Amino acid sequence: MAGLDASTRIPTEIKLHQKSRLLEVSFDGGERFQLSYEFLRVFTPSAEARGHGPGQEVLQVGKRHVDIERVESVGNYAIRPIFSDGHDSGLYSWDLLYNLGRNHDALWQAYLERLQRAGATRDAPAQAGPLAVKAHGGCRKS
Repeated sequence: MAGLDASTRIPTEIKLHQKSRLLEVSFDGGERFQLSYEFLRVFTPSAEARGHGPGQEVLQVGKRHVDIERVESVGNYAIRPIFSDGHDSGLYSWDLLYNLGRNHDALWQAYLERLQRAGATRDAPAQAGPLAVKAHGGCRKS
């Protein structure tokens, strides 16, 4: 996280749009970005997803329907979204949010290609329910 300096773009407004699952962020230079909750979850800056160095990244899968339950401000430099899948350790600094917005299309395309190469999906795996027992007719008595 780079921290604040004279070149840091500062958000003027951050809105959650729950129905469309979009975080809208407007910056002091007039730029505005809409970032899906899935996109933000996939590109979390947390160490559990990014690792502690190059090559340690963990591909985030199954996040298509993730929600942001709330957003907490972190000082005057970042936000911390609380995601519906329990993830809450990513601090999104102003410069990170700005860069995610500016580079959204290229980042998203690279992510989709990584998913494809890994044979993974944006959808969560089906929840395993109780075993379905199929009844067969004709019981035999011994």
